[in-house]
Amino acid sequence: MNYISTRGAWRESPQAFRSILLEGLAPDGGLAVPESYPRFSEEELRALRGKSYRDLAFSILRRFIGDIPEPDLRDIVERTYTAQLFGNDEITPLLALEPSLHLLRLSNGPTLAFKDIALQLLGNLFEYALRDGGWLNILGATSGDTGSSAEYAMLGKRHIAVFMLSPKGRMSAFQQAQMYALDDPHIHNLAIEGTFDACQDIVKALSGDRAFKTRHALGVVNSINWARIAAQVVYYFKGYFAATSRDDEKASFAVPSGNFGNVLAGHVARRMGLPIARLIVATNENDVLNEFFSTGTYRPRGASETRATSSPSMDISKASNFERYVFDIVGRDPGRLGGLWKRLEHDGRFDLAATPVWSNVASSGFVAGKSTHADRIATIRDVHRRYGIMIDPHTADGVKVGRELREKGETLICLETALPAKFATTIREALGVEPPRPAAYADLEARPQHCTVLPADGSRVADFIAAHSDRQ
Repeated sequence: MNYISTRGAWRESPQAFRSILLEGLAPDGGLAVPESYPRFSEEELRALRGKSYRDLAFSILRRFIGDIPEPDLRDIVERTYTAQLFGNDEITPLLALEPSLHLLRLSNGPTLAFKDIALQLLGNLFEYALRDGGWLNILGATSGDTGSSAEYAMLGKRHIAVFMLSPKGRMSAFQQAQMYALDDPHIHNLAIEGTFDACQDIVKALSGDRAFKTRHALGVVNSINWARIAAQVVYYFKGYFAATSRDDEKASFAVPSGNFGNVLAGHVARRMGLPIARLIVATNENDVLNEFFSTGTYRPRGASETRATSSPSMDISKASNFERYVFDIVGRDPGRLGGLWKRLEHDGRFDLAATPVWSNVASSGFVAGKSTHADRIATIRDVHRRYGIMIDPHTADGVKVGRELREKGETLICLETALPAKFATTIREALGVEPPRPAAYADLEARPQHCTVLPADGSRVADFIAAHSDRQ
């Protein structure tokens, strides 16, 4: 398996996995994608049913990773997905709420969010790639959960430092403290005076500066890194097999969506042959993706229009992984993709509804809906009353939209994205109680906080990285 860029780079010289693992953005500013998606035959799918999470992960990841010897890859997978890190050997257990309605529990990792599933793997892959020397300064942006998951995954890794940008004042107190309470000389938290989109724009700009990137050995952990998408593909297979008993059954997934990486992994799984009927995209009040799938118009919002909500990890108006999806629906044509992105830059939008590729959107299985603060509160209350479980506000967005758009007889799997402990204010409003939290986080918000506040200015971030860049 080799990789090309959505914008045309590497067409004549496709890159191996380990090259794009450390690369981040391609030289042309595009995102790495496989030359083609590996596809499981019906017989191969049957053979996957019943496998443990680790065996399933190895079987899927080796289709994407051709330049790590299989014994080494198996060792990386075995060390990543342990009961010690994720609570039990199921890693992502499925909870049946009622017949054909399920919750896929993805948040039992060390930072209580689904991002741990990919980032724990990414940390071990980075360490493997650097085992013969070199260093890596990781640059990332977070709207809430990626930052802590990345920092905990990279903590203690040799030759790795982290520079994590987050929007000042736009995360929950738990999310913020989970990052800022880390006191390690190789972890640098930068609170940016702006939105998540501003943070992400800075990461992309610095990653696209070839000279700066090379000089400071920059790598990325955001979902623009393909390894994260590949890791997330695994739990779609795991969830499907747990929710079905026959190989001819189909299932749909409801996915809370911000940067489009989580649901893109479902799109990839579907392309690989997994019998996914529909992918239901749930947005919050920042409903750019809902608008696209409902009308055909893709119109990212400006900073002043991006709203701060009670599902803050989804307060995103420029979904990075949407480019990978559009690349597929325009027939994997980098020229057509580039034309759309030029129109986006010039006009602030593009519209596919009246174009021939709109039929590709319909056949890709995507539908979308929107959830508001009132919807979240009502859903958290209803799920607690009906099923006796507590869900976080992002998961509530997915459950609300999933149930709203669910078709009669459809097997629906709602993806959990975080544990309620991370969003105590909203849980108190909905249920009038404090959400339980692991003992290790009992006094989290009271711990000393370590961060540097910077304006939303790429040059200021570049100066900070240059002054603190780690090469030891």
